[in-house]
Amino acid sequence: MSTELQTIQAVHEAVHEAVHDAESRQNNQTEEPAKLSPPQTVLVVIQLLGLSLFSSFCNGVIVVGLPTIAASLDIPDRLLLWPTSAFYLTAGSCLLIAGSVADVVGAKPVNLGGAFLSAVCAVACGLARTGGEIIAFRALQGVTNAIIVPSSIAIISTQVPQGPRRNLGFACLGLAGPLGFSLGLVLGGVFVDGVGWRAAFYLAGAISFALFLVGIWALPDARPCGSGERLLKEIDWTGAILLSAGLAILSYVLSALSGNTNNIHQPSNIALLATSVVCIAAFVWWMQHQVEHQRPALIPNALWRSSVFTSSCIMVFLTTAGTNCMELYSSLYFQNIQNSSALGASLRILPSLIAGALTNVSTGVFVNRMPVLWVVLGSSAASAAAPLLMAVIHPDWPYWYDAFFAQLLAPLSCDILFTVGLLVISDVFPAHTQALGGAVFNTCAQLGTAIGLSITSVITDAAAEPVSGYRAVFWTMTAWMGLVCLVCLLGLRRVGEIGVKRD
Repeated sequence: MSTELQTIQAVHEAVHEAVHDAESRQNNQTEEPAKLSPPQTVLVVIQLLGLSLFSSFCNGVIVVGLPTIAASLDIPDRLLLWPTSAFYLTAGSCLLIAGSVADVVGAKPVNLGGAFLSAVCAVACGLARTGGEIIAFRALQGVTNAIIVPSSIAIISTQVPQGPRRNLGFACLGLAGPLGFSLGLVLGGVFVDGVGWRAAFYLAGAISFALFLVGIWALPDARPCGSGERLLKEIDWTGAILLSAGLAILSYVLSALSGNTNNIHQPSNIALLATSVVCIAAFVWWMQHQVEHQRPALIPNALWRSSVFTSSCIMVFLTTAGTNCMELYSSLYFQNIQNSSALGASLRILPSLIAGALTNVSTGVFVNRMPVLWVVLGSSAASAAAPLLMAVIHPDWPYWYDAFFAQLLAPLSCDILFTVGLLVISDVFPAHTQALGGAVFNTCAQLGTAIGLSITSVITDAAAEPVSGYRAVFWTMTAWMGLVCLVCLLGLRRVGEIGVKRD
């Protein structure tokens, strides 16, 4: 890893250790936890991958089944994207708090709690009888995802030795999101056109509960659970609440605008938007205040001076937004413009699933031998071509003309960047704050998706006709991926080796 990252990591470590060194020694936190053996690693990674995969699986089911679900639950057009955006809104808002708690309480109990709640919420989505219920249960699913993801990253970071095994573990976590989403699109189409969309959520709930039972036995106990006193002392609650509230309010306002851009004129939305800006500005000031007084700081401002860390967060923000919006609007385009069935749309998106899986596994195996700058730049340029192909497509063209190639190229950037980004985060954040580090990274991803969905919804609503609206959306995604390429050139030019074993 570059000297810059090592310097920033040292600053973060010094700030945290200056506050907690004595207490950490008292609680045996300086002891290196025992690492998992290769067979244990495989079992743990499969369990963690499965939880995230079936959380994303539900997102894919919602996307491909949205027309049918909206019709059966009488969801009005102004709320059509809320079953999707509600998930990302709550997930992005709760990740930082969940990650902070996991670092103090321990990753295993937090992960198990998230797994159990994930099973319950998936079944609840299947039982929903109104549009309001499905939106509420989807919001709760977002909360459970926020609980699962940081604790999963912490387990891989602290329990799996550095080197190829950890790289592959991170690649599997990165694979879980896009693979689960794509699997939900494909199998969701089968369910929607077959036994019904509710059965897909029941399946996700049953498997999530089985994974919860497996986790009780398989997940390692990294360290003793923290006391209530430590929860109060070691977590920057003020910073977590300020940033989470600011991001949640901002995402809500953007989601409200996706239904009708005229909502910006409502006094309540103006007040909420101003409140979100105040919360985020207050968070920046609070971070500086905490560091100056050697107190716990959620995300020290010094971290953002690292071009590698900052550019990684910006790129995953834009890439995740582009990839998820690409899958959503490709499915809607195939169904609403080309009059394909839900199953037909799923099969058209299937190449994205296969390409994403192969890319993730390859990245996990070879990342320590990759020229990071050129691999990330090349994959981002290739993924920029995906929405470009969809933007110039003609509704009467056969699938094999360019839609097929668009689906092949779409996941490349996101899948490579997710693994690279997690390795960057694991190097920047100290060992005892790995869950928080993962939460920061995934907050960027979830927030990017939520804001991306809002922006693209506004664009389609403003279009004179559906075809022109879809074209404008795909052009917007192309611009996002072009910006990713630019940020990559500026931010990753000094990155050296990542994912190598260190003595």
